[in-house]
Amino acid sequence: MATAISNIERVRPLHYRSIFISDVHLGFSGCSADYLLDFLRSTTCDYLYLVGDIIDIWQMKKKIHWPQVHNDVIRTLLGKAKYGTKIIYVPGNHDELLRDFDATVLGNLEIHNEYVHVTRNGQRFLVLHGDQFDGFIRHSKILSLLGSSLYEMLLGLNRVVNFFRRKLGFSYWSLANVLKQKVKHAVQYISNFEAALAYTAKQHNVDGLVAGHIHRAEISEIDDIIYCNCGDWVESCTALVEKNDGNLELLFWTETTATLKTHEARVA
Repeated sequence: MATAISNIERVRPLHYRSIFISDVHLGFSGCSADYLLDFLRSTTCDYLYLVGDIIDIWQMKKKIHWPQVHNDVIRTLLGKAKYGTKIIYVPGNHDELLRDFDATVLGNLEIHNEYVHVTRNGQRFLVLHGDQFDGFIRHSKILSLLGSSLYEMLLGLNRVVNFFRRKLGFSYWSLANVLKQKVKHAVQYISNFEAALAYTAKQHNVDGLVAGHIHRAEISEIDDIIYCNCGDWVESCTALVEKNDGNLELLFWTETTATLKTHEARVA
């Protein structure tokens, strides 16, 4: 008898009613495009939400990094739209130029600065990137760009650490995520950000909210609002998915794909 896999379907492609991804940062050397391409090719969905910072225009103004795998990601996304998946692109601060095209519809691809998604079980979720609630972004573009440069340096160190971890047989590990959990000011910043989003969701009279921006995947409840963050495809390689019954869960793809490969090897 085949071994069951907890919380994920048995065979690829994995099908979900809706998938939400954010903070891919195509055009940036830190983008985990290989993992994302594997995820996109391993899943199908009726609705695919791109919740901002999919293309890193900020980074590309400084230095263009666009290997073939980044092209492959774009082609795969367009292929999904061509074959019936409805794609909703909600721009973020790194791809803010697309905000000028709010309400544009191109076949199965739509651009909206914010959008309300209704799950199969009738819950309403406001979808937006979230940079509107980041004080650094709102009040100082220079500070935000400086933070982006420091973050890039941190990711470079993270790649070195994970190179040696792979050599020693250990799994992927995010130094940036650990620092976010340990540094007091980072924790307070995240808490304030989440509270502001929950307050906004209440003003929109919805059941919950889906955002990105802070690269921290989470599903929690804040003041009776379901707060969901997609995470990112730089550090954690995460997606928020709506299952066919309308329930939401997070997929950590580096862990999920390892489990799938092990299972597929057993049943082959």
